[in-house]
Parts: sequence; structure tokens; C-alpha cells
Amino acid sequence: MTKKQHHFKILVIGDQGTGKSCLIKRYVYNFYSQHYRTTIGVDFALKIVPMPDDESTEIRLQLWDIAGQARVENLLRVYYKEAVGAFVVFDVTRYFTFESVVNWKQGLDSKVTLPNGTPIPCVLLANKIDLPKDGNLSDPNVITQFAEENGFAKWFETSAKENIGIKDAANFLIRRIVDALQADGPPPLPDDNIADLSASSEGESKEKVKKSKCCSG
Repeated sequence: MTKKQHHFKILVIGDQGTGKSCLIKRYVYNFYSQHYRTTIGVDFALKIVPMPDDESTEIRLQLWDIAGQARVENLLRVYYKEAVGAFVVFDVTRYFTFESVVNWKQGLDSKVTLPNGTPIPCVLLANKIDLPKDGNLSDPNVITQFAEENGFAKWFETSAKENIGIKDAANFLIRRIVDALQADGPPPLPDDNIADLSASSEGESKEKVKKSKCCSG
């Protein structure tokens, strides 16, 4: 029997070099490399997962890896369109990337909402926990309070290198999206405004990328 499908567009945002692309590659392909290709514009990846509590339905997750450079600021509203969930990523070894999270979250909430006008579910990822933390981020209670005060559904520690926390964070966000959309109506069906990634087995970008080495963790 053919399974029903729903499409969820999920944004992965945060400062440059926080490991967004590596997190996506680990989650989608179970692949990790220390050689990170800095995203210029937007990159895509596709993963199909079962609908929570409904094995007859599949969810096609479209993960949008949004560049962290300032030059894409004017395009963010276009990139964010139709998204139903988001991860905001910071690097635990660089405190300033944590300070930037407020701007990313406020920008997200101002540019995209659920159909009922409420903010899309958003999870905060404290990435690269396989490396020594910045001293200002050593107390998890600080991050917990910050996440609660700034409208995050939850926060997780993650590492692409060691494959820590990524699946748990994704499963949590998917569950939150399903609950939010069911409360507001049925989950979204395929939309012409969402990129068709089915022909791309590697989830490769439609934008150019260049090599760098910022993906530890």
C-alpha cells in the first residue's frame, strides 16, 4: 500500500562556521568530514521519516541549510517561506555565536509563522560539544534559561563528529511540528513553492560552495 506523504520544510540557521552543514550531513547520510564546505546562499537535503504514531504516513523533511553570511540577509524572507520548523545552531567554543542566536530567532519569527500566525517550532542546538566549551557556556542552566526566555521549544547539545544529540533533537522538533499543525489543521501537502529534491540523491546545493575547515563537531 502506498503511504501518504507530507512535506515539512525545516530551516537550519545560525552564524557561519557553527557546523550546520555537518549536522545535516550526519543526520541525513550518517556522514562526517572535517572538511567543511561553506554554504553560499542555501543548500538542501532530503530525509524521509515516519509520521509519529502513524506508520501509514511518511514525512519528507526538506532541510534548508541557510548561509550564515550577512550578504544573504535580504534573501532570508524568500528562503524562510513555507517553513514549519527550525533549528538555530551555535558553536559552544565561540561565545559570540551564542550571542547571535537572539538575532537569528527574532529574524525567524518576523519572517515566517504557522498558518495561525504563531511562531514556527524552533529548537536551539549547542553544537561541537566534543570540543572544550567557552567558559561562558559551561553552565547548562544559563542556556536553559535563555532558551525559555527566547521562545525555543527546547535545546540540545550536539556533535556531528561524535553523532551526539542530533537524532533526538530532530525527533523532538518533528513531534512539535506535527502537534502544532494538527492543532491548526492537517499537515501540509506538497507545495509548488517548496523545492523538489527527489532527483538529488546527495542533497547538493543549487548554489556554489567553497571549501573551508570549520566543521569540527
